[in-house]
Amino acid sequence: MAQQATTANANGPIYGGADNGALTNAGTVDQRRALYLKLFSGEMFKGFQHNTIARDLVTRRTLKNGRSLQFIYTGRTKSEFHIPGQSILGNDEKSPPVAEKTIQCDDLLISSAFVYELDETLAHYDLRGEISRKIGYALAENYDRRIFRAITKAARQASPVTMSNFVEPGGSMLKVGTDTSTDKKDAYDSTKLVNAFYDAASILDEKGVSGDGRVAVLNPRQYYALIQAVSSNGLINRDVQGTALQSGNGIIEIAGIRIYKSMNIPFFGKYGTSADPNRTGYDSKDNMGSFVGATMDDMEQAANGGTPAGGQKSVNNYGTATKFANSCGLIFQKEAAGVVEAIGPQVQVTNGDISVVYQGDVILGRLAMGADFLNPACAVELIAGINTASSNATGWDGSGTENTAISNAAFA
Repeated sequence: MAQQATTANANGPIYGGADNGALTNAGTVDQRRALYLKLFSGEMFKGFQHNTIARDLVTRRTLKNGRSLQFIYTGRTKSEFHIPGQSILGNDEKSPPVAEKTIQCDDLLISSAFVYELDETLAHYDLRGEISRKIGYALAENYDRRIFRAITKAARQASPVTMSNFVEPGGSMLKVGTDTSTDKKDAYDSTKLVNAFYDAASILDEKGVSGDGRVAVLNPRQYYALIQAVSSNGLINRDVQGTALQSGNGIIEIAGIRIYKSMNIPFFGKYGTSADPNRTGYDSKDNMGSFVGATMDDMEQAANGGTPAGGQKSVNNYGTATKFANSCGLIFQKEAAGVVEAIGPQVQVTNGDISVVYQGDVILGRLAMGADFLNPACAVELIAGINTASSNATGWDGSGTENTAISNAAFA
């Protein structure tokens, strides 16, 4: 039985939420509720905040009253049995050899925003605090990216100690699996990743690299591929189960190498993971946003024949994006790369007369640092999708022939 009139004989109710009362019964729900208050949930959606981990994984020094910092290398020497009656005057090979490496500070890195005082007064959330956090994230992300590219550079270098008969070991590039197809699926194969870890540990041991401070940084999809296969690869910490495992904390280490994940490593020529329709698990319609799979042209500089948009540049050579086309992970010890900081990450805010004139404040985050390789022997770069072997030679295949697509020419 109908309980409402079907004809429009009555004047109808007053829609208190309608704008200027101009609405009729035919109006939409949004029109009838246009003036009602939109309540704040009390939460801020902070977007995709990348983990920033590299600062404490490498050698870090403070730079003051100078443009660069010097690091000294000493190579090895030899021993021999003493012959009775002969004087000891030091060896005739002038060993141990000594070399140096200098790391310069890049130009000042900044991130800023202007906060209008009226907007801040009207806002029902901490606008200034939120902007400050996002500025900090931007600086930290850039910090990690420079360090990881410097470690990749280390894996492709010979040692600075190159005196004849006393050459020290350099970096290594290690292929994950044997597949050379363009989809590079071996990079996500947990079994092949585990094998690569043990190979990398052997390489570092053979070079005399300390076992303390060995770490690996993988793409998140590689990291979680290892967790998904814990029933067969034995990597799970048996005291960690349930929520901790699902959050990605179940893996402790492989061959004494602590594992981290980051979206800021050079990964097949991009940061993070790009939406690749050729790989299982991605659909071309995925809504990835602007930052997942971001290109690596943010650090192209004059040393590589170009300057990034805006004219700013890095002083240290971090390589061109094309040189990372097959890079898919890093295994290293903390001496692989160094960071010099002239100005640590900090936030500044205008005040006084400036605030009066502009009726608002500029929030500025700044950072002055530089990163470069230190001891190449401590770095192993994981690669996939190309026929090559572990080698610190000029080319990736150990033949000395440059592969123009991925070579160390960008790091000359």
